[in-house]
Amino acid sequence: MRIGFIGLGSMGAGMAGNLIKAGHEVTVWNRSPEAAAPLAEQGAKVAATPAEAAAGVEVLHSMLANDAAVREVILHGGVLDALPQGAVHVNHATISVALARELAGAHESRGLGYVAAPVFGRPAVAAAGELNIVAAGKPEAMAKVSGLLDLLGQKVWPMGDDPVRATIVKIGGNFLIGAAIESMAEATTLTRAHGVSAKDFLEVMSSTLFAAPIYKIYGGMIAEQKYTPAGFKMSLGFKDIGLARAAAEAERVPMPFASVMHDAMLEALGAGDGDLDWAGMARVAAARANLKD
Repeated sequence: MRIGFIGLGSMGAGMAGNLIKAGHEVTVWNRSPEAAAPLAEQGAKVAATPAEAAAGVEVLHSMLANDAAVREVILHGGVLDALPQGAVHVNHATISVALARELAGAHESRGLGYVAAPVFGRPAVAAAGELNIVAAGKPEAMAKVSGLLDLLGQKVWPMGDDPVRATIVKIGGNFLIGAAIESMAEATTLTRAHGVSAKDFLEVMSSTLFAAPIYKIYGGMIAEQKYTPAGFKMSLGFKDIGLARAAAEAERVPMPFASVMHDAMLEALGAGDGDLDWAGMARVAAARANLKD
């Protein structure tokens, strides 16, 4: 299949690589051209513009950072006009509900398919093709891309015809991840203040009451105070909690803990920690209690 892939960051590069390994004809584009070099060595064609990456493909995947990037590249970068009639765009980015609705309308008006397929997993999981993918779109579009999604993830979780449904599941999921990190940050600060290390405390918790991947992965990072290299940057976590707050406000849904996380991450950004993994919220909790890292 002729495939385009736009956005070769820490997640997108591994995902595009899996499509190449499966034998598909893949054309890639990234704002920073050097990110495309390893994929070119694997056999990908490198486009000079986003529109070039979309021209002539049957399916276009994109993994961009935020609403602004999606709007600039997809809506204003000539991508939709370059896609052939009947092509499907699979958007893996975590975006706002409002933009999800706008994208669905923009694709439909041009005779293009649109599938929202945000993912759960960190870069190593993406490279291994073991993501969990939440997907929603019209049946014909979903049918066209289902085999490709199977190459990228260990499981695809269908959420119906409306792309907004997959978008809000991803936003809600990231809120839960952030809430787990913030709760571990506060709890470890409490135990440290009473002489019990984060490592000892989190080993007990992640092996008993909270024996789940999120607590094991992020708990391990907090215990080791290892927040670089970032699998998911604090700045992106801040963005996603903002998406949750906006979606909540639109439907008059109170989310008090979202405001707690917003303030903690804003504090981290103000301290210059935006490029740390968002597990670094533990640094904020520790600093508030005058505990050194």
